[in-house]
Amino acid sequence: MKHLRAVYPGSFDPVTWGHVDLIHRGLTMVDELVVAVLANPGKQTLFSVAERVEMLEGCVGSLPGVRISQFDGLLVDFARKEKCKAILRGLRAVSDFEYEFQMALMNRRLDAEVDTLFLMPSEEHVFVSSRIARELAQFGGDLDSLVPELVKNRLQKRYPLQ
Repeated sequence: MKHLRAVYPGSFDPVTWGHVDLIHRGLTMVDELVVAVLANPGKQTLFSVAERVEMLEGCVGSLPGVRISQFDGLLVDFARKEKCKAILRGLRAVSDFEYEFQMALMNRRLDAEVDTLFLMPSEEHVFVSSRIARELAQFGGDLDSLVPELVKNRLQKRYPLQ
């Protein structure tokens, strides 16, 4: 029996219920899921890589088959190093598909051994994004349907109400 390991990459700035949903659903298809936080110095993030890793550990790190990591550089290089045969990506809208399709083709060109698995989020999470969670937090909006409690607390500390 083959052991299938996949990587679920992202900025996770911050982790949302949509991310958690994809992690749970991805685990039904693979034996091990490496949730990998992108350390991109060219991208302005609200939370540091260490904070994002810590939030993921608190939200999903105890799930059997999940390992939290971080990476920089090319995703296929990280996948190869981690012996991942698949990349898990979420698709919320047609616009996501266009970008993700291009990335999947480029990743396949860079390493034909690594495939991309596309998953649509559950209906209740299709509108959820890290950007929306950050924006709502800035204005004191209700975050319960967007992010786990641990993340909500971090966002509220980052954006205290005046």
